[in-house]
Amino acid sequence: MLRIAFAGTPDFAVPALEALAGSAHALVGVLTQPDRPAGRGRGLTASAVKRRALELGIPVAQPASLATAPERSSLEAWQCELLVVVAYGLLLPPSVLQLPRLGCLNVHASLLPRWRGAAPIQRAILAGDKETGVTLMQMDRGLDTGAMLARRTLAIDDHCSARELQHRLAALGAALLLETLPALERGTLRAEPQPAEGASYAAKLDKREARLDWQRSAAELSRQIRAFNPWPVAETRWDGRRVRLWQAHVAGAPSVAALGVATGSAAAPAAGTVLGFTGDALLVACGQQVLAVTELQLEGRRALPAAEFVRGQPLDGVRFD
Repeated sequence: MLRIAFAGTPDFAVPALEALAGSAHALVGVLTQPDRPAGRGRGLTASAVKRRALELGIPVAQPASLATAPERSSLEAWQCELLVVVAYGLLLPPSVLQLPRLGCLNVHASLLPRWRGAAPIQRAILAGDKETGVTLMQMDRGLDTGAMLARRTLAIDDHCSARELQHRLAALGAALLLETLPALERGTLRAEPQPAEGASYAAKLDKREARLDWQRSAAELSRQIRAFNPWPVAETRWDGRRVRLWQAHVAGAPSVAALGVATGSAAAPAAGTVLGFTGDALLVACGQQVLAVTELQLEGRRALPAAEFVRGQPLDGVRFD
């Protein structure tokens, strides 16, 4: 049995926290980021990890950083043999990396060395990757550069949003963590250095990336919409009003043909033009192909399936910009 401390903040980290809490190991304490303003009232809100840890009766510490001895005092008092880190959001200084006997283990949501950094799930979808996964990594001073202890792959289908992929990877990471701990405890786990080739950086998401450019292909726009669900949510304008797009995919040829609209010709509608509604989707012309939008939200209203959204909405001559 290991004495394990845990460091994590968002929903993605909760399955790993719960897995450790339900294991034979001793989960001695949890580090999470300080409460932050959130919601319309901007009241202080606890992280998902803090809320779950308190429900489980696990001690919680929320230092603003781990750079000083007082900020590390709780972690030191827990006398952990291993620190498991999942989307914590704070840098670990060398003094913390060296503190546990077995070091610090990170559950990262990509197949390292691809997509090191803050937003690996979203960047994988945006890039059109066909697979991703989770990597258990021995943390070092670099940004997600440590030696790999275990990996598991997961396919990304053409309809998968970042929200859905996050849930799947969180569960996969929690399961892999429990599978790996016995070998780590026995000292039989072999660490594999990350290869130099294939490294890429997953930059933090920016709200400015959410605006859709209808001159791009439907495939690119579909990935943008899925990658930015649930945040920052892809958006466009309709008659001066903001419209957020939550779910979309590239329209199949039968759906486009059913509307009798010519695409790919000189007479094709301008990019952003709403071609009509068929099946369960609103079809929109793009720079290439046609986008089938299945869930969207007009400013000031709730998100709706496309079939409900178009009810009572005139579609003739409508164009997103």
